[in-house]
Amino acid sequence: MKNLYENEMKLEFLSKSNNEAFARITVAAFASQLDPTIEQLADIKTAVSEAVTNCIIHAYEEKEGMIKMVCKLFADSIVIEISDTGKGIENIEEAKKPLYTSKPNLERSGMGFTIMESFMDEMNVESVLGLGTKVTMKKIITKE
Repeated sequence: MKNLYENEMKLEFLSKSNNEAFARITVAAFASQLDPTIEQLADIKTAVSEAVTNCIIHAYEEKEGMIKMVCKLFADSIVIEISDTGKGIENIEEAKKPLYTSKPNLERSGMGFTIMESFMDEMNVESVLGLGTKVTMKKIITKE
């Protein structure tokens, strides 16, 4: 049986802030197979940055844990799943509101999910308290 997607990669890394750039560059390199525009690539990198940063700051708080990234390439799109096994999100709808932050003392903007939604064509958040969170994002890459 043939897979619906054309290529796939999986990556796991520690929730250290210097791994955020690593995740961004890795996804950009993988997505480049679809020949995206510079703007599309920048959108993907920005959304990945936000998702990974959320895992680092919110999921594991003061301790480190693993962040898992799965990317699938389709003929005209990339789907990126970023997940953690951290504390989970109590109220996803509230967390998705612009300017909402559970860490105002860190001077966070509370725009992570808003940025992900605006830079990607689709975004879905699943979370279970105490088990973790998974953000799934899709970017359509159309040939100009």
